[in-house]
Amino acid sequence: MEQPEMAFTAVYLKARHGYVGFVEELPGVNSQGQTLDEARANLHRLAAVVFEEERAQSAEMLAGKDVVREAFRVVVAR
Repeated sequence: MEQPEMAFTAVYLKARHGYVGFVEELPGVNSQGQTLDEARANLHRLAAVVFEEERAQSAEMLAGKDVVREAFRVVVAR
């Protein structure tokens, strides 16, 4: 089964000791690294962890309940 893919906007700021990065659309998902590549890799890892944790919490909350699950799409103007 193919994994769904979503696109977000990563922003990286040059800092005194490297780079700080965050995802505009995901509050609290931010990282740092000594290099841009390191900050980027850390941000990717953290975003994946956030999604895994949210899904785990959702599964726990919904266990045994009758639910409707469907795709949800949002068009965002730039």
